[in-house]
Amino acid sequence: MDLLAYIPSPSSGVIYLGPVPLRGYAFCIIIGVFVAVWYGGRRWVARGGRVGTVADIAVWAVPFGLVGGRLYHVITDYELYFTDGRDWVDAFKIWQGGLGIWGAIALGALGAWIGCRRRGIPLPAYADAIAPGIAFAQAIGRWGNWFNQELYGKATTLPWALKIDGDADAGRVAGTYHPTFLYESLWCVGVALLVIWADRRFKLGHGRAFALYVAAYTVGRFWIEYLRVDDAHHVLGLRLNNWTSVVVFLAAVAYLVISAKRSPGREEVVEPAAAEDGAAPVPETSGDATTKSDVTTKSAAEEAKGDGADADEAGAMAAEAEPTKNP
Repeated sequence: MDLLAYIPSPSSGVIYLGPVPLRGYAFCIIIGVFVAVWYGGRRWVARGGRVGTVADIAVWAVPFGLVGGRLYHVITDYELYFTDGRDWVDAFKIWQGGLGIWGAIALGALGAWIGCRRRGIPLPAYADAIAPGIAFAQAIGRWGNWFNQELYGKATTLPWALKIDGDADAGRVAGTYHPTFLYESLWCVGVALLVIWADRRFKLGHGRAFALYVAAYTVGRFWIEYLRVDDAHHVLGLRLNNWTSVVVFLAAVAYLVISAKRSPGREEVVEPAAAEDGAAPVPETSGDATTKSDVTTKSAAEEAKGDGADADEAGAMAAEAEPTKNP
């Protein structure tokens, strides 16, 4: 039966500008990284950090994250590359898809730690600043799976079903399936908004905003993973990523509880070098969009006002001291 409504898949995941191929999967990853760095930078400055610090540390975190994501995928799906009839060189073809978020976050955190250590910045504060940006990046990156027609869910006839083209080489059977890439994309947007709200409401610090992002993401990943039909290793009847979600969720919740008891509140100084420059944390009543330049402008205006008041006071004292001339 033909469906009246469904989500079409692109006929190709590559667009050619002359001889230059633009791959949809890579394009989504690049846009996601840009959004994460841009928004993370805004949050970092709003907390009293320097402009450009997030981007500088991302130079370490992003390459580590890409390598970690690819390693996790290749290790957990090794049969796609290292069994009979497979070409191990394909393990390096990252543009064909295959990045595991667990490995990306783990090695990305290692890269961020190196960058933070070089700048004398606490990693938990940096993680809190970039947490919602990472969720937004994941939401964008998942559309790369749409371009590659991969990681879809069980067959369905729902109006928002994803139409998949048949491809024997890729192991695809033509039909309509749950668009799990879309479910995860929307879930990640919700996670980002949750972290932003909770951070403003409860002034999360010392890595707790990042832990909230991790815990919330794993909840969604668990049920979305249950819908997927791509090949995966199973342990006690559950997909490997389901178990990973459970373990990571418990670790994130434990960190939230322990951290709240040991280090309540939020860091007063997130970047010592910025504090030495005289930068002060920005009040968050106006949201993340407030920048240090607003505070600097305000301080300059107050100083000028103070100087004017001092001049008026000095003039009044001089007038009182001058002898009065009789007419």
